[in-house]
Amino acid sequence: MKRIAALILLASLSANALAFDPFVVSDIRIDGLSRISAGTVYNYLPVNKGDRLTNESAARAIRALYQTKFFSDVEIDRDGDIMVIKVVERPSIAKLTLRGNKDIKEDDLRKGLKSIGLSEGETFDRLALDRVQQELVTQYYNRGKYNVAVDPHVTQLDHNRVSIDIEIREGKVAKIKEINIVGNKAFADKEIESGFESGTTNLLSWYSKNDQYSSEKLTGDLNKLQSYYMDRGYADFGLDSTQVAISPDKRAMYIAASVKEGDIYVVSDVHLLGTLILPEDTLRRLIFVKDGDVFNRRAIETSSDAIKAILANIGYAYAKVTPVPKLDKDKRTVDLTFYIEPGKRVYVRRIVFQGNTRTEDTVLRREMRQLEGSWYSQAAIDRSKTRLNRLGFFKKIDIDKALVPGTDDQVDLNVKVEEQSAGSLQFGVGYSQYSGIILSASVTQNNFLGTGDRFSVGAEKSDYYTRINTSYYNPYLTDNGIGLGYSATYTKTDFGDVTDMANYDTSMKAFSTNVGIPISETNGLNLSMGLSSNKINTLPGYTPQVLIDYQTKINHQTDHSWTASIGWTHDTRNGYWAPTRGGLISATVDGSLPGSTVQFWRFTGQANHYFPVGKGFVLYLNGQVGYGQTYGKDDNYAFPFWDNYYSGGVQDVRGFQDNTLGPRVCVGTTTNAAGASVPILPASGGYCNGSVYSHAQPIGGNFKVLGTAELYLPLPFLKDVNTARVSWFVDVGNVYNVGKGYSSYAQYGIPSGFSASTLRASTGLSLHWQAPIGPLIINFAVPFRKQSDDGYYEERIQFTFGSQF
Repeated sequence: MKRIAALILLASLSANALAFDPFVVSDIRIDGLSRISAGTVYNYLPVNKGDRLTNESAARAIRALYQTKFFSDVEIDRDGDIMVIKVVERPSIAKLTLRGNKDIKEDDLRKGLKSIGLSEGETFDRLALDRVQQELVTQYYNRGKYNVAVDPHVTQLDHNRVSIDIEIREGKVAKIKEINIVGNKAFADKEIESGFESGTTNLLSWYSKNDQYSSEKLTGDLNKLQSYYMDRGYADFGLDSTQVAISPDKRAMYIAASVKEGDIYVVSDVHLLGTLILPEDTLRRLIFVKDGDVFNRRAIETSSDAIKAILANIGYAYAKVTPVPKLDKDKRTVDLTFYIEPGKRVYVRRIVFQGNTRTEDTVLRREMRQLEGSWYSQAAIDRSKTRLNRLGFFKKIDIDKALVPGTDDQVDLNVKVEEQSAGSLQFGVGYSQYSGIILSASVTQNNFLGTGDRFSVGAEKSDYYTRINTSYYNPYLTDNGIGLGYSATYTKTDFGDVTDMANYDTSMKAFSTNVGIPISETNGLNLSMGLSSNKINTLPGYTPQVLIDYQTKINHQTDHSWTASIGWTHDTRNGYWAPTRGGLISATVDGSLPGSTVQFWRFTGQANHYFPVGKGFVLYLNGQVGYGQTYGKDDNYAFPFWDNYYSGGVQDVRGFQDNTLGPRVCVGTTTNAAGASVPILPASGGYCNGSVYSHAQPIGGNFKVLGTAELYLPLPFLKDVNTARVSWFVDVGNVYNVGKGYSSYAQYGIPSGFSASTLRASTGLSLHWQAPIGPLIINFAVPFRKQSDDGYYEERIQFTFGSQF
C-alpha cells in the first residue's frame, strides 16, 4: 500500500512539473500568492537564480513547497529563462469552535489541536482535521465512551478562509458489569480485586467512577494483578489471556482474565556482581531479600532502588542495578543476582536557575545543598528541592540534570521554578464561636523585593480584642543562615460579657528582636529579647476576687517586663499544610528577666509525628506540656494570671468552648451562717448562686497537658489533601494550678495540684479546608470524659474561618 501511494505521489509531482529542456534560471516568478509572501516561498525553495533547472530539480522544488502545507496545488513552468511557479494557497482558519466536550477540557483540546497546526490563523489542512477526528475518537474510547461521535464541519468564507466547527457527542461511559478472574485458587476474587481501580457498581461509584471502563485503568489493574502474585512468592505467575466484551448497545463491559498461578518460590541465594564501588557488606544491608525468604518482587525492586540511591549520593548519577532471578522449577527456588553498573562518577559543573523573574538567584542558591564543582549527590538535590519548597515563593520546582556535551563525567543542573505571589494585601472577615466576627487587614511580603526577607504589617479586631502588629525578618543575615528579625505589637483585650472567661481587660505594647540560628538541616535555635508593658484593669464585683487579690499583692496595675526566650526545633515534616510523614519536636523557655514587675519563667514543649499507615491513612500523634513559675523576689507568688495557659477549643481539647477548661471561680461574696462575708463557691453543675454570672469563670493555670491522636481519612471525595483533610480524633488535656503561691486559692474553691482523674477527653470528626475565604475548621466532637460542671461549656459543633488571633 505504501509503495502504491509513493508511485501515485511521484506521478502527481511529475505531472505538475511540465517537461522542458534543462536551462539556467535567470529569474523566478511566483503566481497565485495572496496571503503568503514571496519571501516565505523563497525560503523553502531549493532553487535559486543562476541554478540549472532540470525535471528532477523541479520535482524536488514542488515536493518542498507541498511539504510547507501552505498550498493545495503547485505547478512549475518556464517563460523563456524565467522559472514560473504557480500555486494555489490553502485557506486559513478564521474561526475554530468546539462544542459538546465535557470529559476533555477545551484548553487541553485546543493545545492538542495547535500542536498539529489546527488553530485560528493557521493554514487549513484537511488531512490534519481527519487525524484530529480519529485521535479524538481514540481518546474517548480510552475513557470508555464507545458511543462517541465527532463531526467536524468546515464552512468556506470569503478571502480564502474557512470556519471549523467540531461537534462532539460524548455519549455515556460503558459500565463494567462483570470482572471474572479464571484460574485463581490461592486467593479469592474479592481479595485480588481489592486494589483494582476498576470494579462493578457500588455505593461510592457515583464519585470514584470505578465502574466506568477505561483501557488505561484495565492495563494498570492487570499489572497490579501480576504484582499481587509475584509479591507473594509466585515467581512464575503468568497472565494467559485477557478478554473484554462489549454489549451491542455499547453500554456494558465484561472483563475476563485467565491466570496461571504457578508455585511459591523461595530465595536460595543472593549474589552481587559487577563493579560494587562500596563494600559488599554495606550494599547487602540495602537488600531486603535474604536467603530462605519467600520471593517478593516488590522487595527486590526496593532493594535495587536503594542501591541506586546510595550510589547516586556519592556521584554515580547514572548507576544501573539489574536484578536477575534464576528459577529452579524442580526445587522451587530462586537464585537472585544483582548486577551493578555504576557508570562514570560525575560532578556538577554548573547550576542554572530558570523562571525566577522576581526572586534573586542568590535567594535560591543559598538554599541549594548541592554545590557547583562537587560530586553529584541525589540526597543533596532532594534536600535542596525541599528547602526551596519551604520558602513558599514557588508554585512548582523541577530540578533536571543534563550531561555536559563532549563529557561523560560532568552534569549541569537546571532548576526550573514557577513563581507564585509571595506578597498579599488582604482585607478579610472571619468568624469563630469564641472571638465572634473578626475583621482584619494586612500587608505581607514573604519575598521582599526579591531578597527572601519577610515583612508584614496588619491589624485585627474582634468582639473582645484589637491587635496591631508589624514585623521584619532577614533569614540570611550571614551566609551560614543566621537570621535577624524585629517585631512590634499592640494588643487590647476586653473579655467583659462577650466571653465566658474571667472579666478583666488588658492593654499591652511589646517590642522584641529575635535571632534564628541553624544547627543542622532539621535543627534550629531561636533567641529573643524584648520588652513589654501590659496594663491590667480589674473591676470589683465583676472580676474574680482571686485575681483582684493577686494584683493588690504585687501592688502594680501595669506589668513592665524585660522578656527573653530560647527555643529549639527539630522539624522533619515533609510538608506544612498537609504533612504525611515526619514530625516536629520543639522546646521553648521564656519569661521575664530580673527587674520586671513580676519575674517568671515558663517552659513549653511539643512533640508530634505523622505516620503513613497505608491506603492513604495517616496517623498523627501529638503531645504538649507547659509549666510556668515565678522566681527571685516573686518566688512566693503564683504565676501571673494574664500569662496563664488555657485549654479547650477548636484547636485544643475539642468539644469544649475555647479556653474554658481548668480552674474556674465564682464572682462575688455571700454571707455564711456566722454572718461573715465569704466567697461564693461553685455549686453542683458549676452554678454560682448569688453571683452576677450564672456559672464559674475560667481563669487558666500554670501547668498544661494536651494529647491528641488523629487519623486522617482518605475519603474518595477529597482527593487533594493539600486543599482539605478529614480526620477522626481523640483529645485529652486540661490545665492546673501547680506549685508555690496557690495555697490561698482554696478559699475560692479552686483546687491546686495535678490530678489525672480530672483530665477531659473528647472524640469526633474534623474538617480542615483551605477555603478561598481563609482556613476553615469544622469539628463535630463528643466529650466522653468530663465533670458535672462542664455542661455549660460543651460544644458539639465548632467552627472557625478566616483570620484568627
